[in-house]
Amino acid sequence: MKSFQVFSIVFFAALTAAAQTGTNTLATRAMSLQDCIQQALQHNFDVQIERYQPQISLYNLRAAYDGYDPAFSISGQHNYSVSPSRFSSFTTNQTPPTISDANIFNSGLTGTLPLSGLQYTFSGNIAEQYGEQGVFPFDSSDGGIGVTLTQPLLKGFWIDQPRLNIRLAKNQLKNDEQGVRQQLITSVTAVINAYYELIFAQQNVQVQQQALDLAQTQLDQDNQRVQIGTLAILSVQQDKSQVAQARANLISAQSTLDTDQNALKNLLTDSYAKTHDVDIQPTAALEAPLQSFNLQDSWAKGMTERPDLLQAQLSVERQGIQLKFDRNQLFPELDLLGSYGFSGASREYDGTFDQVREGNAPNYYYGAQLKMPLSNVGPRNAYKSSKVTLQQLLLKLKQLEQNVMVEIDNAVKLAQSKHESVQATRQARIYAEAALDAEQKTYAVGKATTFEVLTYQNSLTAARSAEIRALADYNEALAALAQQEGSTLERYNINLEAK
Repeated sequence: MKSFQVFSIVFFAALTAAAQTGTNTLATRAMSLQDCIQQALQHNFDVQIERYQPQISLYNLRAAYDGYDPAFSISGQHNYSVSPSRFSSFTTNQTPPTISDANIFNSGLTGTLPLSGLQYTFSGNIAEQYGEQGVFPFDSSDGGIGVTLTQPLLKGFWIDQPRLNIRLAKNQLKNDEQGVRQQLITSVTAVINAYYELIFAQQNVQVQQQALDLAQTQLDQDNQRVQIGTLAILSVQQDKSQVAQARANLISAQSTLDTDQNALKNLLTDSYAKTHDVDIQPTAALEAPLQSFNLQDSWAKGMTERPDLLQAQLSVERQGIQLKFDRNQLFPELDLLGSYGFSGASREYDGTFDQVREGNAPNYYYGAQLKMPLSNVGPRNAYKSSKVTLQQLLLKLKQLEQNVMVEIDNAVKLAQSKHESVQATRQARIYAEAALDAEQKTYAVGKATTFEVLTYQNSLTAARSAEIRALADYNEALAALAQQEGSTLERYNINLEAK
């Protein structure tokens, strides 16, 4: 039985040494919190992925302008036809057959103006026809140029489909920019939490190592007392149990440290294999600087800086744009029409071009057209649907604003509570150290038992761990408050364009 206990002690010692040796062989890299944040801004996968979204929306916005992109067309064709001879009811003579060839060329430029929805078409055409009618040859050419305009006065006047697409695309671009802010805030907050968790894990390893040292010292002293006959062997067994448990706690703390190392690395890199053998050493200390909390100021920040709240406002704006378009679709189509141009005719192309250029044969028209659906059931119900949707989004926005206020209030109270916990746990640790010191002195004069000393050791270890836990929680609570306010980027001096 005794040999088994010796083997267990040696095994735990070897395992602890191996864990510590494995960590020490890594290449250490000292990093401040700001270093970690900058590293994450450059290499965090979530941030990199989200940054593409505004670029996609910008391209979609530019594509939405295709509704005002003029279209140029040009065509040419050759026609050939043979008309057979015919008989006339007024004469017995047969009409001779006609053989004709024609060359036809057309061109045009069509488009829509962005401000008023004016539709324009510039056109030009020329044709040449030649052939024979019986024994008589013929040859002629005609053509013309002109412009045709259509101006909507009701439906499609203040907003049409291209303008709707552009406004919605601009809104989406703003929404995606806020999405990038949201992802930056989320990722930076995750880095802050992981950073302080790593500091806690490192210091907790030290706490557990101190606990093991205390237990080992107590065991060594009690072994000496057993040898001189001033202490029962049972007390030594309690000491050995304490040492074994302290080693187990140290191994567990070291495992947590390794896990927290990986968690932080995963947030900082897009190539984990390159950072696997790097041991990140935070340069910051766990501190609890007193910070003033003003709920009204935090609410004001949340109402103006929270990305999700700003996105909800953009959703209301987007629905307002859609509602404006749907309302315009209720009106009938009332359009002004107009056209003006010049034509020409000659035996040859040159003569036709000369007549068109001189403008001696103008042509034009103007007028209006009205087109009104009888029931208009589709646009009317689309407008009603958009109107109700807007009311729903306004309620959702109001609900989100209330939720933001509650979340900020909770975050402020949590930060205040965590700061108070730091003070309380610090006093508890000081009292535990004093209590253990007093108990050890009492034990030295034989007025206390081994069990009582070990109990005070456990209390001190718990108090030390609770203090660093409270310090980490307080710093993480400050990060959570900034996240709820939407002020994380400003708090840590992060430029949205930083890469």
